[in-house]
Amino acid sequence: MTFRSRLFATVALPVLSTALIATPTLADALMKPFEVAQESTGESQPSEEELLLQQQQQQQDDEAQRAAEDEQQRQAEEQKAAEEAERAAAEQQAAEEEAQRAAAEAEQRQAEEQKAAEEAERAAAEQKAAEDEAQRAAAEEEQRQAEEQKAAEEAERAAAEQKAAEDEAQRAAAEEEQRQAEEQKAAEDAEKAAADQKAAEDEAQRAAAEAEAQRQADEQKAAEEQKALDEQKPATEEQAEQPVQQQDGGTSETTAGESEQPAVGEGEQPAVAGEESPADTGTDQPATAETGETPVTEPVPEVVDTMTEAEKQEIAEDPAKTDETVVLPVENGAAVLDSDKDADNAGGQESREQRRKKREELRAQEEDVPVPETDDAAQATISEEVREAVPGRIEAAIKEEGKRVKEAPDFAVPETTNIINNTVINNTIINNNTVNNTTIDNSVTEVKIVERVENRTVLEVGDQLIVRGDDRPRLRRDSEEVYYDNLARGRVRETIVRPGGVEIVTIYNRYGDIIQRSRVGRDGREYILVYAPELEDDSPRPGLVDVGYELPPMRLRIPVSDYIIDTSSNPDRDYYDFLAEPPVERVERVYTIDEVKHSARLRDKVRRIDLDTITFATGSADVPMSQARTLRSVAEAMQKVLDKDPGETFLIEGHTDAVGSDKSNLVLSDERAESVASLLTDVYGIPPENLQTQGYGERFLKVKTQVAEQQNRRVTIRRVTTLVRPMARAN
Repeated sequence: MTFRSRLFATVALPVLSTALIATPTLADALMKPFEVAQESTGESQPSEEELLLQQQQQQQDDEAQRAAEDEQQRQAEEQKAAEEAERAAAEQQAAEEEAQRAAAEAEQRQAEEQKAAEEAERAAAEQKAAEDEAQRAAAEEEQRQAEEQKAAEEAERAAAEQKAAEDEAQRAAAEEEQRQAEEQKAAEDAEKAAADQKAAEDEAQRAAAEAEAQRQADEQKAAEEQKALDEQKPATEEQAEQPVQQQDGGTSETTAGESEQPAVGEGEQPAVAGEESPADTGTDQPATAETGETPVTEPVPEVVDTMTEAEKQEIAEDPAKTDETVVLPVENGAAVLDSDKDADNAGGQESREQRRKKREELRAQEEDVPVPETDDAAQATISEEVREAVPGRIEAAIKEEGKRVKEAPDFAVPETTNIINNTVINNTIINNNTVNNTTIDNSVTEVKIVERVENRTVLEVGDQLIVRGDDRPRLRRDSEEVYYDNLARGRVRETIVRPGGVEIVTIYNRYGDIIQRSRVGRDGREYILVYAPELEDDSPRPGLVDVGYELPPMRLRIPVSDYIIDTSSNPDRDYYDFLAEPPVERVERVYTIDEVKHSARLRDKVRRIDLDTITFATGSADVPMSQARTLRSVAEAMQKVLDKDPGETFLIEGHTDAVGSDKSNLVLSDERAESVASLLTDVYGIPPENLQTQGYGERFLKVKTQVAEQQNRRVTIRRVTTLVRPMARAN
C-alpha cells in the first residue's frame, strides 16, 4: 500500500464520514425554531417549565452544533496535517531520490576518477617501462660499444703480440745461432778440459799410490813401537775401557746403573727418573679401559653394538646383572656412564672388552659393598678427625690476617700436569682396606694456552683440549662490595658482600683452584660449600689430574631410570627426591671441585638430570624465556634441597653436538652452562655460589652421530656436594 493510500484510509475517509453524518443533524437544529414558532401561533403561551426545557434544549442543540463545528474543524486540521504530511513525505521522497541521484553521480564520478587514476598509473608504468627500455637499450648500446672497443683493443693487442712474437722469433733465432756457436766453443773447451782432467787424475793416482805406500810403512813402524811399549807396562795397570761413543751409525751406550732414556719427540718431555716405561718392561702395555688411550699410530677399533633394543632395555632396567657397558636403549645410544664414553672414544671395542673383564673380576668383591643409602654412609672412609677439624680450619682461614689488594688477582695456568698414558689397574676398596695391583706410567706433559675468550681459557693438555672458566663475575653480580686479601703460601681470599650483610668467602690457591668456599649469613652462621684441605699447602702440584684413572671401572647397580632423568620424558617426576639421593657408590675421599670437573669417573658417582626441554639453537647459548619456564620444577627441587642444607653444591654441565671444531664447541658448551646457571639465579633465586659450571663440548655425546643432533645440545645438572666437602654426621 502506498503512502497516499494509507493517508486516505486513516485520515480522509474518517473525516468524510463524519461530515456526512453531521450534515442532517445540523439541518434538524436549524429547522427546530421554525417548527416551534409555527406551533406557538395556534397555541397558548408556554409555561415557564416549557420555556426552561426549550432553553435547555436550545443549549444542547447549540452545544451539539458547536461540537459538530469543532469536529469539523478538527477534521479539517487533520486533513490539513495529512496533506502537510503527504507533502513532507513527497518532499522526503524527492530528497531521497535527489540523494540517490547525487550518490549515483558521486559514485560515477569516483569511478571516472579511479579510471582516470588507473589510466594515469598505466600511463606512468608505460612511461617507466619505456624509460627502462630506453635505459636498457642505452646500456646495451654502451655495452656493445665497450665490446667493440674491447675487440678493437684486443685486435690491436693481438697485432702487437704478433709483432712481438715475430720480434721474439727473430731474437730467438739470433740467440739460437749464438747459443750453437757458444756450445760448439764449449764442446771444444770441454774436450780440452777432459784431456787436462785425465792428466790430473793420472797424476793424482800416482801420488795416492805413493802416499798409501808411505802410510802402510808408517803404520807398520808405529805398530812395532806400540808393541814394544805394551810389553814394558806392568800387568797391574791394565784396565778395561768402556767406549763412550761409537761413530759411523753405532748405537749409544750408558754406564752401569743408568737406565736407557728413550728418544724424546717434539712437544714431549722425557719420562721422570725412577718411573718404569713400557719399553723398560720388555712387554707391550695395552690401552686400558681407564685411560682409554691407544698408540697414536693405531686406529681406534670401532664399537659395534650387537645387542637388540629389547636386550638394551632389559640391561637398563637392572644393570647390576651384567658386566657389559650399559648403553641408552635408543637408536645410536651412547654409553650411560661418561667414563665409558671416554673409553669407547679412545679405546673402542677392545676397551669395552677389557672393562667387561675387570668388572667380572670385581663383581664378587663389589657385591659385598652395598649401594650407599645416605650421604654420610657414602663417605664412610673419611675419618672422624678430618670431619671434626673442618669447621675450625675454615674459620681460621676466614679470620686469617692478609694484605689487602686493590684489584682481583690473575691466576696462573698450571705449567705441567700428569697424563696417565698406560694404566693397568685391578684394585678395589673392601671395608676400608685397599687391595692394589697397579702399574701406572705418568708422563709429564706441558700445558699450552690455545686461546683466551673473555673469562675463559682453552688449554691443550696432552692430546686433549679443556676449557677453564672464571665464575667470579657471575658471583660478584649485584654485590655491594668485593675485596681481596693475599694470604700466606700463595693463597688469595675473596670476600663478596651481598645486600643485607651476607658474605661469600672463597680461598683460592695460586692457580685459581678453590680451597674452600663458605657463606656467612647476616646472623653470623657459616655454611661450608667446598672444602679441599690438600690444596692448603704451597707444594708444587699438577693442576689438571684425572684422579679417576686410579679407580676401577664403575658398575652401575641401579636402574638407568633412577640414575638419569630426562625432563622431557619425566615432567611429573619428583625432582627433589631424585636430587636428595646419595651417590651410587662410595666416595674415597673429599675431592676438589676441579678434580670433579676434570674426571668423568668421579662425576659418574652421582645421578644427573638432563635438561632436554631447553633446546639450544645450533651455535647458540641463549635460553628462550618460553623454555625457561620448563626449569621451574627442577629449580623448586633445588631450592628445597638448599632449604634443608644451604651448603649444597650443584654442577651445571654444558654439551654440544659433534658439528664444528673442538675448540669452538668447548667455549660454546661452557657458555651454555653459564646461561642456565644465570637463569636459575636471576629467575628462580638459586644463589650463584651454590652453582659450579663446566663445558665439555662434544666429548660426551648422548647419541653417537657426527651430524647435528638436538639431544646432544643439552645441559646436565648433578648434585656433587658429597664429592667436594665432608658431610656432617647424622644424629
